[in-house]
Amino acid sequence: MTQTLDSPALERSPQSRVDDWLARFESALAARDTSGAAALFTVDSFWRDLIAFTWNIKTVEGRDGIEHLLTACLEHTGASGFRTTEPPAEADGVVEAWIEFETATDLAKGHLRLKDEGAWTLLTSLRELKDFPEPRGDLRPKGARHGAVTDRRSWAEERELEQAQLGYERQPFVVVIGGGQGGIALGARLRQLGVPALVLERNERAGDSWRKRYKSLCLHDPVWYDHLPYLPFPDNWPVFAPKDKIADWLEMYTRVMDVPYWTRSEVTSASYDEKTGHWQVGVNRDGEQVVLTPRHVVFATGMSGKPNLPSFPGMDEFEGEQHHSSQHPGPDAYAGKKAVVVGSNNSAHDICAALWEHGADVTMVQRSSTHIVKSDSLMDLGLGDLYSERAVRAGMTTEKADMVFASLPYRIMHEFQIPVYEKIRERDADFYERLEKAGFEHDWGDDGSGLFMKYLRRGSGYYIDVGAAELVADARIKLAHGQVGHLTRDTVMLSDGTELAADLVVYATGYGSMNGWVADLCGQEMADRVGKCWGLGSDTTKDPGPWEGEQRNMWKPTQQPGLWFHGGNLHQSRHYSLYLALQLKARYEGIPTPVYGLQEVHHLS
Repeated sequence: MTQTLDSPALERSPQSRVDDWLARFESALAARDTSGAAALFTVDSFWRDLIAFTWNIKTVEGRDGIEHLLTACLEHTGASGFRTTEPPAEADGVVEAWIEFETATDLAKGHLRLKDEGAWTLLTSLRELKDFPEPRGDLRPKGARHGAVTDRRSWAEERELEQAQLGYERQPFVVVIGGGQGGIALGARLRQLGVPALVLERNERAGDSWRKRYKSLCLHDPVWYDHLPYLPFPDNWPVFAPKDKIADWLEMYTRVMDVPYWTRSEVTSASYDEKTGHWQVGVNRDGEQVVLTPRHVVFATGMSGKPNLPSFPGMDEFEGEQHHSSQHPGPDAYAGKKAVVVGSNNSAHDICAALWEHGADVTMVQRSSTHIVKSDSLMDLGLGDLYSERAVRAGMTTEKADMVFASLPYRIMHEFQIPVYEKIRERDADFYERLEKAGFEHDWGDDGSGLFMKYLRRGSGYYIDVGAAELVADARIKLAHGQVGHLTRDTVMLSDGTELAADLVVYATGYGSMNGWVADLCGQEMADRVGKCWGLGSDTTKDPGPWEGEQRNMWKPTQQPGLWFHGGNLHQSRHYSLYLALQLKARYEGIPTPVYGLQEVHHLS
């Protein structure tokens, strides 16, 4: 009896089914039979490629999308050698398999979800350039020159010479603007790949972007989710790390990983020369004016970009203190003061709680509904299968967990998230009932998919943990609703006439798009050419369409040659820094990188 993809599983094992599919797929690719290859996928299929075929971060949908990708990319890709790396597993009629393969220039890995009628999801991920492997494992550097060497320099002397020359006698190939977690992770990747790069941090020390924030700030994501490349946190690291501990770790990391890093270096301008393909990056380096001429500039200025400081009538008349949450110094000076915090996001909750703990009279102004999830519930139900101690004990590595997360196309990710948040809603029903009774406007996202989809779609509108939320539920932190109308000498007036006495106003009003930094440094014309950063185009709240299917402009080529964006949480900084670094390495080595599916620009509000 002849078996086809349309046949039920019959007596075939998951391994034989996957082997059969991979063999057919590879045969179709070798024959340049793009329609035949696309026919091996289900009608509702998804192929997510992380630069292995497309030199882009791109998801295509359905057989037509897959055929279009293959028609454009197959000739130069030369993919072959598809094989599984461990026994496939089957559950609920879906076989899941980890795979690896090669292209003409790369070594790649991937993940396949196979149904009876064909492949449902395929992830392909470039991991290494064949001719330029990372110096790790058996290829690690020796670190010493044995024997007699005239004019020998110590490691410290070599490092000092390199630091003195980079940016002066030797120009970097890549300049990374921003020395926080994203810039540091990318700098480490580029260093290991041998790409001359320079990370610029305007603060005095690495880690100051954390160190200088309000003292109650901590990571709300658990430690297993937050490792940096190459160097995971130690086994005794706190589950939720305090800001100063993170700051010290980042400072140590830059030294241990030899990240080329300038502190006290503020970028004042950046322009691109279309004829030479070089940038002119003006830097104020602790009072010294330096011009760098890299081929590529990466904005690693934070996922959310510039602080969004509102402009309300009467702000210039207010006699108290007012500042954006990013500039909040902490609660110490505000005991006995009347504090109004505008906003109900993570920062707003943290700041409100800290002010209350120090004896301030605190009012939170909730302008729109907010999603709240307990950190313990998120850790147990939302992340535990991938990022937890139990996952580690079960053999789940950070790399594999990242790949599992990446294997879910954004179009259907909410379907996997909704059941998780239904369990959280049930588990913490008493807490949500108390919060609702206190008048807090709570939501679960437009479709009930919770935290991760709100983060991916809009980057805001949620709070992890319940410290401040418990205070709101108990009315120890006061709650007001509505929009700010204006300020007077000593009050915040809401648009409905509510009057809030205030000695301090903190604007926890979020951040603008990352391309706001491009507008400031490179001009509005270039910012418009690039378009919006972040969001999927899901047509949900604050994420207008059209559908992009990937994070807009993040970690991939943009409409401006030589301009890139890198950011996100620690998980994204770790995972996507690999793909961005490999794209830059390929260009540094002169490997052809034909980009498929370059993002179109849609001017969104």
